[in-house]
Amino acid sequence: MLGENGEEGGEASFNSKSVWARMSVIIAGPLFNLILAFFIAIVIISLAGADPARVTSVQEGSAVAEAGLQEGDIITRYEGSGISIGRELYTKVSLDGIPSDEITLDYERDGEAHSITYVPDAEEKYMLGYTYYPEVEGKAEVVSLMLGHPMAKAGIQVGDYILEIDGTVINSNKELEQYFKNNPMDGSAIEITYQHGDRLHDTTVTPELTKNAELGFGFNLAREKQSPLGILKYSIDEIKYWIKTTVKSISMLVTGKFTVNDLSGPVGVVEQIGKTIDESKSDGGFYVMLNLLNFTILLSANLGIMNLIPFPALDGGRLVFLVIEAIRGKGIKQEVEGMVNFAGLMLQMALMVFVMFNDIRKIF
Repeated sequence: MLGENGEEGGEASFNSKSVWARMSVIIAGPLFNLILAFFIAIVIISLAGADPARVTSVQEGSAVAEAGLQEGDIITRYEGSGISIGRELYTKVSLDGIPSDEITLDYERDGEAHSITYVPDAEEKYMLGYTYYPEVEGKAEVVSLMLGHPMAKAGIQVGDYILEIDGTVINSNKELEQYFKNNPMDGSAIEITYQHGDRLHDTTVTPELTKNAELGFGFNLAREKQSPLGILKYSIDEIKYWIKTTVKSISMLVTGKFTVNDLSGPVGVVEQIGKTIDESKSDGGFYVMLNLLNFTILLSANLGIMNLIPFPALDGGRLVFLVIEAIRGKGIKQEVEGMVNFAGLMLQMALMVFVMFNDIRKIF
């Protein structure tokens, strides 16, 4: 905008306005990213429904069953974190794992709130740290990975296909399940051939002895039609979910649980969109559209939150200077602010180049 970078612009310029007016302008960009995501969420939930964190099954005789959880209950908190939708619980469990000592749950039943604490059933066994769906027909696809576990360390990614283990060809999820039944892991290294995109790769993975705890219950990830009020409620919950997921991802990047290798830029995003379209085509154009709208929500929410990070050249960095100005009663010299923002921009450009080449490397 006129005058935003310190040049003269008269009374109509950005810097001629009050500090509060400039703050509102800076905040408006990220805010409207989130507003856009909210309206798209309304469209998706109106058409396809939402995924409340409803308990779909409870293992008979399990610790959580004895604690009182029943099929049909709605999970509202898990280990101190609020839960609004099924994907939120799934993400929490996937990123943080299942504690083996004690689990605290809050849930609703017939409009009444309940809270339970139970010690989950757990056992030590060798694990690779990934998930697949034995009951699903088709090739053995890696549908999720546990951070810091063998499969993730070996470079295998979500969406890759397991084709061969120690010389045994794996043609399907069922065959993968049967292989591990016939060949239980004992800590010895195994050779895996997997497919990433159109290319085949070989890697060596060593299973780790892990104390594996079980929730003891299954929960809903499917979408259910909602009333008009439910559409508004779950649209807000959808945005809250993406905000929390983005903030959680940033914190895990800062703490080292994620690395810059886990970041994706335009190349990686386009690749994932392409994969999603290809996988959705068989279900029809309606599902292709829904998945593209979901990507739009993800990108809009990410842009809204990432732009508010207090880093030079981002909106959040500019806000820091404006907050300092509001406290001091006068602004930082334009030359100083310009130099700081320029340095931040250069760092961002370097990161973008690194991420782009990293995305290209992942494809091949």
